[in-house]
Amino acid sequence: MRVIFRQSPCIPADPDIIVDGHRPTLREELIMTRRALENAYAGFDNATDPDLIDCYIYELNSVMKRYKYLLQKAAESEPLPDEEHAEAMRPLTMS
Repeated sequence: MRVIFRQSPCIPADPDIIVDGHRPTLREELIMTRRALENAYAGFDNATDPDLIDCYIYELNSVMKRYKYLLQKAAESEPLPDEEHAEAMRPLTMS
């Protein structure tokens, strides 16, 4: 089992918080949220303890709702070229 430790949360709780000297753009938030979703899926896949499984289910639901919200927000805004959104908006694949 691979465990990933983070020094700080990968998604700011408040969108107005400045991270590393700048406010994240919508594209950056989508990328951070996608990575958090992939990490949550990886943790869920490797969890064996029932309490950890419950924890990852809650985390998956939370991050998925944020990801859907950000995708809706991106769809409402003016679209950017595909190459800029390719990483942030590619569909998730289940393996």
